[in-house]
Amino acid sequence: MSDIGNRIKEKHVLDEALREEIVADFGTKGKKALAAIEAGKIKKYLDFFVVEGRTAEYVVDEDFCTCRDFLYRGRTCWHLLAVRIAIGADLAEPVDTWYQERWSAPGSKII
Repeated sequence: MSDIGNRIKEKHVLDEALREEIVADFGTKGKKALAAIEAGKIKKYLDFFVVEGRTAEYVVDEDFCTCRDFLYRGRTCWHLLAVRIAIGADLAEPVDTWYQERWSAPGSKII
């Protein structure tokens, strides 16, 4: 990821060549990460990045994600990959509030 990540940061754009390389290197995870970015599902709160998944929201902080794939298998998940790509291309949607304030909100689907 570091080589692709560096090229994304240098270009500051996610062009078609980089998209193809991400899919070639990461397969399904790359496709899911790119789809989430395109759908605007990467949020940058004041305290964390959050990825909206199909059934819940996942908190991503540096090299950590709250999803089961990351927690139980110890692998880089597509949520973490999406955040890394979104940071490099400046594609995360800024949210001017603290995500931690939502943890106690009624009906929250935070994992």
